[in-house]
Amino acid sequence: MNKFQKFTLPTHHTQRSHLTPIELKDYIDFEPKRIYYVTNVLENTGAHCHFEEKEFFVVIQGSCIATIDQGGGIEEIPMQQGDALYAANYVWHGFIDVSRDFILLAVSSTNYRPDRSDYQEDYDQYLKVRDEGLSK
Repeated sequence: MNKFQKFTLPTHHTQRSHLTPIELKDYIDFEPKRIYYVTNVLENTGAHCHFEEKEFFVVIQGSCIATIDQGGGIEEIPMQQGDALYAANYVWHGFIDVSRDFILLAVSSTNYRPDRSDYQEDYDQYLKVRDEGLSK
C-alpha cells in the first residue's frame, strides 16, 4: 500500500437515502484500534506526523484542503464530502480551509496517547526524519 492515497468513496443513491459503504480492507493495511470524529473546527487543524500511527480520514460533510507531505514537500489536496485519504506513519498531514459544516471521521491504527509521544509537530524536525521514516 502507498504511504498516502486519496479515494473517492462510492455512494449508492435511492429515493430514501444515500449510502456510502466503507470496506476498510479495501483502504487500510492495519487493524483499527480507535475511531474518532472532528466537528466545529474553528481554525486549521494542527499539522503533524506520527512515528507509528496510521490513519484513514473520511470527509463526512463539508470540505477542506488536506496538507500532505509524503516525501516531496507539502501538497494541498482538495477534499469534499465522500472523499477519504490514507496517511501512513511519517506522512505529514493537516487540514486547512475547513468549511463551517465540516465533519471528519478518522480511523486509527493506535489507541490515543495523551502524552503525544507519537507526534512530530515541528515541520523542520519532521524534515530531518522524513526520508528515513518513509523508506521503512
